[in-house]
Amino acid sequence: MTDFPRDVRYTPEHEWARLEGDLVRVGITHYAQDALGDVVYVELPELGARVTQEAPFGEIQSPKAVSDLFAPVTGEIVERNDEVVAAPELVNEDPYGEGWLVAIRADEPAELDGLLDARAYEELVESLDEEA
Repeated sequence: MTDFPRDVRYTPEHEWARLEGDLVRVGITHYAQDALGDVVYVELPELGARVTQEAPFGEIQSPKAVSDLFAPVTGEIVERNDEVVAAPELVNEDPYGEGWLVAIRADEPAELDGLLDARAYEELVESLDEEA
């Protein structure tokens, strides 16, 4: 079973969100990148774009599927990882590190409290594996 970092919160759509000062760094989980397979394309919003919690903000593609990326919090995109746009395989290689996607200045950082903690996300993944 994959280790679930304890310092992040998770969405049911398999994004992770890590509070770093006044920013929320966002990526997709190891489970999501594993399910997708080799990531070949990542589409991210421009700096300054507004995102809304639970709404799509970009796309990630693999030979298997095209998936929307969902914002874990509402706010403004203040950083985007252009390295994953140029080298999408970073998402597969290091989903919780170099494969991060965007950083959001959250309007309400407390929105993170409504996301899944590591244990709840692990339970979600286990239930999905049982259904498969």
